[in-house]
Amino acid sequence: MRFDASDFQQVTNVSRETRAAFESWHALLHETNKTTNLVGRSTMDDFWNRHALDGFQLLDHVPEDGKHWLDFGAGAGIPGIAIALAMQDRALSRCKLTMVESVSKKARFIDASIKATGAPATAINCRVEALNGTHTFDVITARAVAPLEKLLQYSFPLLKNGGICLFPKGQRYRQELTDANKYWTFDVDVRPSLTSDEGVILHISSVRPRKGNRHAEGFDRKSA
Repeated sequence: MRFDASDFQQVTNVSRETRAAFESWHALLHETNKTTNLVGRSTMDDFWNRHALDGFQLLDHVPEDGKHWLDFGAGAGIPGIAIALAMQDRALSRCKLTMVESVSKKARFIDASIKATGAPATAINCRVEALNGTHTFDVITARAVAPLEKLLQYSFPLLKNGGICLFPKGQRYRQELTDANKYWTFDVDVRPSLTSDEGVILHISSVRPRKGNRHAEGFDRKSA
């Protein structure tokens, strides 16, 4: 049985207004995806589980002081739009979310989605490396962007001291953890995903480069 908008509302307990905002995002994504490749067309049939709920659930995995979020490689606003709408639904007015996307047509779609839904978020059209030395964040997320080792390379200079990373991953996450441990030390809590029996959420903290990790050389990370 397909997971639909009513199922999403029941699981998340969002307001009618928030459900309507998600429906606006869904409609815009469906229409735009006909001419612009934003997400796999087969995934649109499972929008409410694979895109809406998959992003919404991330808000339950952060401490209350996680106020400034970054979602990079934001694509079609996934999971960023869902996170921002979850923040709004829960009246977390002190939380801010920045979405970074290097592909101009996708960044324009994110801007349009923010306007259509009223999501409390900002979109920046650039590569995530361009933020180095200019911003730091309490929480960093990315979905379907790169292997974990590469995600940590991008995240390390942008993560506040005491900050965390939340990375949804599939069944190969164990191998990605093994590979990332060659270059980084970190604490990880592997948490189950609501949307897939094979999916997990990697809750990562205390990220530090291992000695000789050339990818971390020269970074001057700001403190919280």
